[in-house]
Amino acid sequence: MNRREVADIAGTVGLGAWGAFAVLAAAVTTGTGGALRLDHGLLVWSAGHRPPAVVTLARGVTATGTGVIPYALAVLAGLVAGRTARHRLLAATASVGCLAAGQALRYGVMELVRRTRPPMSDWATHASGWAFPSGHTTTGALTAGLLIVAVSLRAARWVTGLRLVIGCWGALVGLTRIYLGVHWFTDVVGGWLFAAGWLGVCLWAAARRLPGPFVAGTAPALDGRKGRASEDPGR
Repeated sequence: MNRREVADIAGTVGLGAWGAFAVLAAAVTTGTGGALRLDHGLLVWSAGHRPPAVVTLARGVTATGTGVIPYALAVLAGLVAGRTARHRLLAATASVGCLAAGQALRYGVMELVRRTRPPMSDWATHASGWAFPSGHTTTGALTAGLLIVAVSLRAARWVTGLRLVIGCWGALVGLTRIYLGVHWFTDVVGGWLFAAGWLGVCLWAAARRLPGPFVAGTAPALDGRKGRASEDPGR
């Protein structure tokens, strides 16, 4: 695909995700932001199926969706994506910027929606702040998206398996928030949609603004040239 096709796909996916997110946000804020019927059902099921070993595992997975780990993985995504040392540094900075800006925007949305969490009596881990969209879910999904884009640019032999592993991790971070009782199901869906929308915006901007030979192994496609690479890939 050339640069315009990449930008078009990213923009379309981003707009679709933002539209779905807006609909969901409107639904959860109706009636003072109370939980929907599906939210209650999944919370009741989660609270009734918590053997200690699984709870410990869920807490470990959920911890990877916050703090320094997502930022370290964002840096890794940039290092994987760049072709040269200069490009890797720029890509790592852009990845961290995408993640940080997405988190800041998500905080703003949470303050606007101000949805309350499930009852504390159902919690199996610590949580704070408003519920929608789920912060761990958003951060995990956005980080997973950055990593998937990076490994896809490499076009490595095991890229399909890596995408699957990374995608499962991003999804599991969100699912643990439901299982541990600190978020409603729709909070997690909102986090996934928010991450998809923001990642679409970032990829759209990157595809339109970054130089053709920036990313690893994609210079011919991004430059719109077929059958040969750029003569100076490090330029």
